[in-house]
Amino acid sequence: MTFTVEQARAAFPDEVVTRAVTRLISVPGLDKPVALITLDNGHDHTRPSTFGPQGLVSLNAALDEAFAAQPAAIAVTGKPFVFAVGADLSGVEAISEPLLAHQIAETGHSVFRRLTESAIPTFAFVNGAVMGGGLELALSCHYRTLSENTAAIAFPEVFLGLFPGWGGTQLLPNLIGPDAAVTVIIENALNQNKMLDVAKTAGLGIVDEVLGSADFLERSLAWLVKVVRGEVTPARREIDRGEAWDAAIARAKSIVDGKTHGASPGATKAVELLELARTTDLGTGYAAETDALAELLVSDTLRAGLYSFNLVNKRAKRPAGAPDKSLARKVNKVGVVGAGLMASQLALLFVRRLMVPVVLTDVDQARIDKGVSYVHGELDKLLSRKRISPDQANRLKALVTGSLDKAAFADADFVIEAVFEEMSLKQQVFGELESHVSPEAILATNTSSLSVSEMASKLTHPERVVGFHFFNPVAVLPLLEIVRGDKTDDASLATAFAVGKQLKKSCVLVKDAPAFVVNRLLLRFLGEVLTSVDEGTPFEVADRALEPLGLPMSPLTLMQLVGPAIALHVGETLHAAFPDRFVLSENLRRFVKSGKTAVWQWDASGKPSVDAEVARLWERGDKPSTEGEVRRRALAAIAEEIGIMLDEGVVAEAQDIDLCLLLGAGWPFWLGGITPYLDRTGVSEKVNGKPFLAPGIASVPA
Repeated sequence: MTFTVEQARAAFPDEVVTRAVTRLISVPGLDKPVALITLDNGHDHTRPSTFGPQGLVSLNAALDEAFAAQPAAIAVTGKPFVFAVGADLSGVEAISEPLLAHQIAETGHSVFRRLTESAIPTFAFVNGAVMGGGLELALSCHYRTLSENTAAIAFPEVFLGLFPGWGGTQLLPNLIGPDAAVTVIIENALNQNKMLDVAKTAGLGIVDEVLGSADFLERSLAWLVKVVRGEVTPARREIDRGEAWDAAIARAKSIVDGKTHGASPGATKAVELLELARTTDLGTGYAAETDALAELLVSDTLRAGLYSFNLVNKRAKRPAGAPDKSLARKVNKVGVVGAGLMASQLALLFVRRLMVPVVLTDVDQARIDKGVSYVHGELDKLLSRKRISPDQANRLKALVTGSLDKAAFADADFVIEAVFEEMSLKQQVFGELESHVSPEAILATNTSSLSVSEMASKLTHPERVVGFHFFNPVAVLPLLEIVRGDKTDDASLATAFAVGKQLKKSCVLVKDAPAFVVNRLLLRFLGEVLTSVDEGTPFEVADRALEPLGLPMSPLTLMQLVGPAIALHVGETLHAAFPDRFVLSENLRRFVKSGKTAVWQWDASGKPSVDAEVARLWERGDKPSTEGEVRRRALAAIAEEIGIMLDEGVVAEAQDIDLCLLLGAGWPFWLGGITPYLDRTGVSEKVNGKPFLAPGIASVPA
């Protein structure tokens, strides 16, 4: 049952409606006109077109008009730079009735299916961004052209905890094959929502023709004429529905299990629907999509995913507590103290995004040369991948230099230190810098746990010191914790936020508290896991304990990635501040002292086992815990720590905690960071006596 106009308006009263307008166009070479349907929500490309109930009703009416004209062909295209990017997620958040959810799912299928089952040839002229339901609309057409400058092509649904629910799971594998469909729908989505580029999209067979952007519509219409006249017959792949489909589904299950451990119903359902597409007819497949989508739309798991989406796409763009941006000072030159890997990554980021001179310094010329060479080498890699032009590469290389003399920073507006995590060393560096830079130059620290205020305490101008904490790898993780010291002034803080935005990072304002947000929480739950091992829990049991959350990696693998020495150092900082909650493991000390970097070792088949040397040096108690017991104590510890951090004012709200975990630790959207999960499992109430979030914020409205 599809929507009437009145039902659609009542379902999503605040929908930004994408109107579909039909025009009849005479095209040379055809006796009849082409019915061209244009999708446009009335906004520019910064607000892409989406489909809510009213948008679907409008498209349905446009199709009525198109079919009534008996044209030679029907084509759908979008407003400038945008085809369509899927469902109107803002309206989905308000759905609480299963019947309404079912009707939305069914309407999308009913409208799009008219293009698939049309006796008149149907075309999608994909002129720009195409994601989710927009891509499903394109797949519903018989033929597809794609503009060569299209930047966003993806099925992001599984990333959000959903699945393509308007035909995607049924149409795509039958067009490009099951294995390629698994890549697009599941693997890319669970790989931090990886997008397809134009060449990959064409290579997979998702579109039939790639055309220039300058005259895309005209060239698409000319190609349409050739297809309608039989002069061009787009190739269609022969689909192997036997062993190849078996292998694809096995790979899909392996990816979903490895990435989500069963924590994301949307990902699991995507696999089931892809398997169904092997033999079922379109009606049965669409009915299965509709039923599954209706169920997920009224689930708290999806609401957590939508909450995450809003945090990343809305809250991150308007950081809570950030000063007036008009106070920010211009940055025309950057200094980087240190030329190790982190400092070199920072130099590369600054020169690419700010395109201003960047000077590195270190204790000897060899280290400086190595740092500059690293930046130049990375720029060469970008050039080889055609991410930058030869001219850009040469200009950026020329902007990066090194100097032993900190006097090279005299005219720098922003200097960041990335030296060893030791307070006296960092204070010494800032003291030396202050004698060279102007009183207004920002002195930033990339410390992961030390006090910014203490670092600035011996300076004449402590008001210009800020924490500027990046996450490794710098180029990948988007979070930037900006730390306000006791004396940091608004102009310096505003400048830090302005620079962070130029670096294309998502900035969160953090109080100067030990280890800030992400490291403090990761060390709290890692500490509980290590304590359980010290007490006698087998490594394997402790490390599996948090698998039901579907985190990107296990606690012991995380420790290996971060580096045990760094984990120990941050742990020592936190133990000094909060000895009752952050217990230092003597086993971890011995582990670091031994030079070992990992608990696990892998055999040739990829099977992990505990390193025998680690097992020998780790002294164990006789009070082992079960996976469930370790998980409960770790979650209780996280809930307790978040409650304390909010009471201390480390961040403005629980939403900022979740944003930090999403963007700094890569925790999955379907968890909502962590507080929605803690709320819906009752941990928040049990530990703190109340939930972190009000009902309906990351859960189905009552």
